[in-house]
Amino acid sequence: MPDLIDRAAELEQRQRDQALKAALSRPAEKPRQDEHGRYCIACGTDIPALRLEKVPHAVRCIDCQSLAEHKERQIYG
Repeated sequence: MPDLIDRAAELEQRQRDQALKAALSRPAEKPRQDEHGRYCIACGTDIPALRLEKVPHAVRCIDCQSLAEHKERQIYG
């Protein structure tokens, strides 16, 4: 049974990685950037430097990312 759980977790991680690559490759999904930092693609607020240190590829602020993940869980379970 652990092998099945490991495979499911691996498949889920691959799907997340593919979704992330797809999101980053779309021009509309790329965040605005200036000398002060990057801005959230959803609400336009500044993405805090601490978040960008932890997640350098972040395109949304933490609130918008949480909302997007919540919506994704509702759609995909």
